[in-house]
Amino acid sequence: MMTTPAARIGLLGGSFDPPHRAHLELARSALRALPLDAVWLIPAGQPWQRAPLQADAGQRRQMLERLIADVPGLDICTVELERAGPSYTIDTVRDLQRRHPDCAFTLIVGADQLSNLTSWRDWEHIVAAVDLAAAPRPGHPLRADAELVAALTRAGHALHALPMTPMPLSATAARAAHGDALRALVPEAVARYIEHHHLYSTNRKLHGHS
Repeated sequence: MMTTPAARIGLLGGSFDPPHRAHLELARSALRALPLDAVWLIPAGQPWQRAPLQADAGQRRQMLERLIADVPGLDICTVELERAGPSYTIDTVRDLQRRHPDCAFTLIVGADQLSNLTSWRDWEHIVAAVDLAAAPRPGHPLRADAELVAALTRAGHALHALPMTPMPLSATAARAAHGDALRALVPEAVARYIEHHHLYSTNRKLHGHS
């Protein structure tokens, strides 16, 4: 992945199982609101705070490629897929700083992640290394822990509020949807991929879909 010197890069991690329209809008809102040169979407290898993934690494990458196709400024970073074991954000940040020492990184999160970021492994080291940008989610207004804000201030990093309208979408809902309901949650190209590869079909049957 090529970058220019002193590039400003947003990092948006997630399971992306599957990636949906809210992921895309979050990345776009960061590009619009912040002085970023690009946003890298980082599919998790083994998310440590989530249930086991249903789509494999290759499938999730293929869906992400379809999600961001023809959207300038968005790219996929596979650093977590290349690393064995659980995916911890601090390891990803350190790895990317080693690979791209001239880049300045901003970690993009939802308000739900922001509210529990102090439970993440080595969170103090994360906020010492990157800026944060957060967007509200349904039922989760933007609210940062005082300890987190203090740590960012000490490190000389900022917390940016992204002006994104909360979207009531989730990967859980997308895994259970089909047809028009699925297309309301994910772009057409992602929906076609899910249907062609019969992803999440067990979930649909459990929810009463054929």
